[in-house]
Amino acid sequence: MQPQTTPHAPMIKKDKGWRVWWMLLRPHTLSAAFIPVTIGTVLALHEGSIKLSLFIAMLVASILIQAATNMFNEYFDYKRGLDNESSVGIGGAIVRNGIKANTVLTLGFSFFGIATLLGVYICMMSTWWIAVIGIVCMLAGYFYTGGPVPIAYTPFGEIVAGFFMGNVIVLIAYFIQTETLSLGSILLSIPIAILIAAILTANNIRDLDGDKENGRKTLAILLGRKNSIRFLAGMFITAYFIVFVLLIVGLTPAWALLVLISVPKAYSAVKQFIGKSAPIEMMPAMKATAQTNVQFGFLLALGLFVSLYL
Repeated sequence: MQPQTTPHAPMIKKDKGWRVWWMLLRPHTLSAAFIPVTIGTVLALHEGSIKLSLFIAMLVASILIQAATNMFNEYFDYKRGLDNESSVGIGGAIVRNGIKANTVLTLGFSFFGIATLLGVYICMMSTWWIAVIGIVCMLAGYFYTGGPVPIAYTPFGEIVAGFFMGNVIVLIAYFIQTETLSLGSILLSIPIAILIAAILTANNIRDLDGDKENGRKTLAILLGRKNSIRFLAGMFITAYFIVFVLLIVGLTPAWALLVLISVPKAYSAVKQFIGKSAPIEMMPAMKATAQTNVQFGFLLALGLFVSLYL
């Protein structure tokens, strides 16, 4: 989901050289790819040894699918006239840095192609049913902003992003290592999905006014700005609460409470949205939301890993 131009939006400095291509990947969103894979793999480690090659293949494939989704996002928003040089928060490769739109689209499909090859290896090492799930994930990535009714322009963006990049990726990463699923892996994928969805919610809060002007119907628009901020806070609270409940019922180790170290960052994300209306003013809040996902995921993975040896 990308921001729209506002009357007072500042001109954004153009990137140069390699930075243009780096920003095209939208690196701040890639945590939505590597955190779920890491969590699923560390959970699998609790069941025995893991295959490092499968972990690497899954990690790279997930990152490529996320990066490709970002490129389709930029391409289709540009084609629909929703982005220009003064838009806040986008990669900007097309509208500010002169990269051809078709180049961005081709690169996105190329990333899908590489991810498919990695998927073939994963299937050979596990089961070909993974291919079906992988294809559905790539279709979701494309139709997130592509097609006649982009998912990102509807109230279902959070659900789709959280489910595919959170639940599904965690469980695939776990399954290809263990050839089974566990109740713990299913339940622990939920807070990961929630925090990935929170990144989109934060994005949509920032873009609310521009999205409304362009006829989009995101969840943030339906809830309104104040209620959306409350909803974001509720997402954070729910994610931490689930980890606590799983600890109480014995499905996660006490070390999982390391995630509480990330609470100040979640609080900062919500606080920095309050009273803000201009997209540029809300960029720190959006950044803090993405950082919460990274910190929470890293600390959870660390806690799960440490619990194996302590």
